Amino acid sequence: MEIRELRSFCMAAQLRSISRAADRLDLGQPTVTIHIKKLETELGVPLFDRLKRPIQLTATGTLLADLATPLVDEIDAMFATAAGADVAGPVTVGATHEIIPHVLLPAVEHFHDSNPDSRIFIRSGRRDTVIQMVEEREVDIGIIPGIERAPGLEFNSLFLYERVLITPLDHPLLEKPLESLTEIANYPLIMMEPDTYTRANLEAEFRQRGVNFEVVMELGNMDYIKRYVAAGMGVSVGPRLAIDPEDQTQLGMIDLSHLIAIDQAGSIVVEGRRLPKSGEQFMESLKTIFTN
Repeated sequence: MEIRELRSFCMAAQLRSISRAADRLDLGQPTVTIHIKKLETELGVPLFDRLKRPIQLTATGTLLADLATPLVDEIDAMFATAAGADVAGPVTVGATHEIIPHVLLPAVEHFHDSNPDSRIFIRSGRRDTVIQMVEEREVDIGIIPGIERAPGLEFNSLFLYERVLITPLDHPLLEKPLESLTEIANYPLIMMEPDTYTRANLEAEFRQRGVNFEVVMELGNMDYIKRYVAAGMGVSVGPRLAIDPEDQTQLGMIDLSHLIAIDQAGSIVVEGRRLPKSGEQFMESLKTIFTN
């Protein structure tokens, strides 16, 4: 049993795909297949049920994956350290669309100032996409809104995630205190795409209260939404962190913390996984910026 065979098996187990594992490991698919078959021959049992799509682990495969994955991670980390402790490898970070431009920049700047030889790669996606990136080890660290308690992940709170209503200037909703979400639903809504975090939460609140609402426009990020709201095409609910000071010269804003619970936003990593040195350094930058 060789480490390369275990590495191929563990990656295929995580991704439920031999072809994707080969791509991730920069190997040919036949090579990964051979590695897995060698393990199965040595153990005398199948590790995958290949008749199902995507492929599924057998009971023995699940046991081996649970035992071998942390071992492979530790060995890979050891090799990386031994190969060049002074060479800073990259850290890959995944974050949601609104977090990257509005709150992540100070942490990235601190990271670069503290570790000028380190590289950072940033990938964006919806909350569920970022969680999947972390689970499948496409990224080292995820930054997401909302506490995440999925098995196998570790969540660390970083900052508050509050929602606000944004409207055109001189909108009727700005004339008196907002007492219910029903008042918002009386106006056309401009929102992020379906299943994005804030939209899903808002729609759940509406449905729980039996409130009818109409989404007249969907856009890919809050910066686009702010422009269309300012143009008078509707109102929107989004995270406070996406509202810049200069936006308030063109938009009305109402805090919604009395109507929608304030969330925590934070980092997620695979529980028990050893981060690369640059990943540990970036986690320190996150703590420095957001907890001081």
